[in-house]
Amino acid sequence: MYLLAWLDRVNIGFAALTMNKDIGLSDTAFGLGAALFFVGYFLFEVPSNVIMEKVGARMWLARIMITWGLVSAATAFVAGEVSFYAIRILLGITEAGFFPGVLLYLTFWAPNALRGRITALFLMAAPLATAIGAPIASLILAHLDGFLGLKGWQVLFVAFGLPTVLVGFAVFWLLPSKPADAKWLTADEKAFLQHQLALEQADTDTSAGHSTFSALKSPKVLALALIFFGITSGTYLLNFFLPQVVASFKVTYGLSLSVTQIGLISGIPFLCAALVMYFAARRSDRTQKRVVYVSGGTVVAAVALALSPFVGNPVLAIALLSVTVSCVYIALPLFWQLPPRFLTAASAAAGIALINSVGNLSGFVWPYATGALKAATGTFTVAFVLAAAMMFIAAMAVIALDSSRRRQDNARPSHEEPEFEPVVRVDR
Repeated sequence: MYLLAWLDRVNIGFAALTMNKDIGLSDTAFGLGAALFFVGYFLFEVPSNVIMEKVGARMWLARIMITWGLVSAATAFVAGEVSFYAIRILLGITEAGFFPGVLLYLTFWAPNALRGRITALFLMAAPLATAIGAPIASLILAHLDGFLGLKGWQVLFVAFGLPTVLVGFAVFWLLPSKPADAKWLTADEKAFLQHQLALEQADTDTSAGHSTFSALKSPKVLALALIFFGITSGTYLLNFFLPQVVASFKVTYGLSLSVTQIGLISGIPFLCAALVMYFAARRSDRTQKRVVYVSGGTVVAAVALALSPFVGNPVLAIALLSVTVSCVYIALPLFWQLPPRFLTAASAAAGIALINSVGNLSGFVWPYATGALKAATGTFTVAFVLAAAMMFIAAMAVIALDSSRRRQDNARPSHEEPEFEPVVRVDR
């Protein structure tokens, strides 16, 4: 499901190689259209996740997938700036709630001792989508132009959108909302799992409050949202513009590439990320050093991104961008292990959705800013450096938030029980 979500979200990055010229989009107009996805996404994220909590994951996730698949396929018929902007906003509205909905869904199933690697397996779909989608998209653009009377970029949108609709119907029939609905679990297994999760939920930080409203006004929730904004800055820039960055190697390094070669090279950083992120999450599950992996990964990613425009050859540039994407995807699944420590069950749906929706505004800021800065300066350098600075700030904020939490723990009376106590032992 998440693989298809990312394919439908970032396929415009590949379509832009030919679409922009066909419908008359400038760099700035393309960046704005890419960014407008996150306007609808931001506005409808929290309501969508609250609805899912009421009606159940199976029905609501199926609805999300079917509608966003149809809208994604309809992108094939945009004819200019206005229709491009409108379809991107609508795509954000229809997809809103999917990602935080699944994160909330995983908390219904996975004890903390397993949640890092399980979240990483889910998030692995994001880099895999680009790694797989890049060569597929480039082949469609190169060889299916004119198929059924459509341009190659139009075929691309239809080919990526319709499978999402089919999977949406499968979700409705196959996905159980909670462990109690799982036919493959025995009654004892269901009771055991629900007991473990209840024990962990009793261990959450009550300072974020017990209600939906209190989660929305919690300083810690807002701080986590801004941290997520910073961590994702570099990836959203690269998700939408990496094919154009690779195409710019002709000017930067005198390297002329075909559309197929651009697609293959663009997939390399995301393939590297998919290979390393699960193993880092598994290691973090064993050590429980979430903050170290989140902050450390983000710092390394920021440094690599900032250096990438200044190296002297394209191989080193792609290597640094691979480090950037890999380290961000090491940090992301482990970042999502932090919010449950601050949220109770009643506030989790709204809190996770708020963190995701505010954080994902980076998906609005960076595509638009990158397009505008590219148009103004002729290069991607300024955008890369600014995104790297935002990522570094996010890493420092993670450390500060963790230090605040430790001070609170140390200030508690000695007769109190520890705030966190593992309740499940996981054998190697």
